[in-house]
Amino acid sequence: MTAQGTKGKDVAGGNFDQNLSGRYNLDKMFATAAWTATIVAVLILGWLLFTILIDGLGTINLNFLTSFSSRKAEDAGIKPAFFGTLWLMMVVAATSFPIGVGAAVYLEEFSTDNWFTRLVEINIGNLAGVPSIIYGLLGLAVFKRLLEPITGGNSVLSGGLTLSLLILPVIIVATREALRAVPNGMRLAGFALGANKWQVVSNHVLPSAMPGILTGVILSLSRAIGETAPLIAIGAVAFIRSTPSSLQSPFTAMPIQIFNWVGRPQAEFHNLAASGIIVLMVMLLLMNAIAIYLRNRFQQTR
Repeated sequence: MTAQGTKGKDVAGGNFDQNLSGRYNLDKMFATAAWTATIVAVLILGWLLFTILIDGLGTINLNFLTSFSSRKAEDAGIKPAFFGTLWLMMVVAATSFPIGVGAAVYLEEFSTDNWFTRLVEINIGNLAGVPSIIYGLLGLAVFKRLLEPITGGNSVLSGGLTLSLLILPVIIVATREALRAVPNGMRLAGFALGANKWQVVSNHVLPSAMPGILTGVILSLSRAIGETAPLIAIGAVAFIRSTPSSLQSPFTAMPIQIFNWVGRPQAEFHNLAASGIIVLMVMLLLMNAIAIYLRNRFQQTR
């Protein structure tokens, strides 16, 4: 009798060693390890937030929010960095969302399986893991130098386009996964009713995938708002006494301003850096709240 036949006979005869107690013990060990890792991560995060709040809440006031940069800690504020970050995020959202979603819809719904699309897919997957400083050097070469008559060099537009390049691969990958999660029967039902490809995608597939797409956008914008290296590479200034008035205006951003304060030897500037981190987190939470609200609205209308 073969080994497979012997194994089948043992299982049928009840001779298979189930070892339920050993399996339950392994489950408990894995659950304990998972809970331990989660608790440690939450405790570390809570400790970091607690120390930031202790150091930064005392210096958050109206003067801090409405003042420009200064070499004196008591006169320094975050106003230009706040508005610079706001302008940057508007440029990033306005460029990365339509381009990223459009590219994902084409690759997933309209493109054919050939060497060109496979090459594009491989490159998108690789670009998602490229260090951010590489995108900064690309932005320096293209947006600051090559397209300087259009972007204005060290400008909000150059910084926003550079950050858009940084998060585009993440948006494309997340959008494609969301489109794949839509049941194929929805597409076939639309075709059966006489709709063409574009009507099916725009009226049925894309709205159904929008909650997943917005989740990817939330993660992408959360990464973009905290990036410093690409902005330093394209020449964003660390000391500026004006807010952006156009897309070609010079700018600074909150991560750069925080980095500048942390590098100062005076303890007062370190407290200002903690205050800047609190303001940055509040802005990030507000952005995420808006995106989550829109995602929930799309889920309710499905």
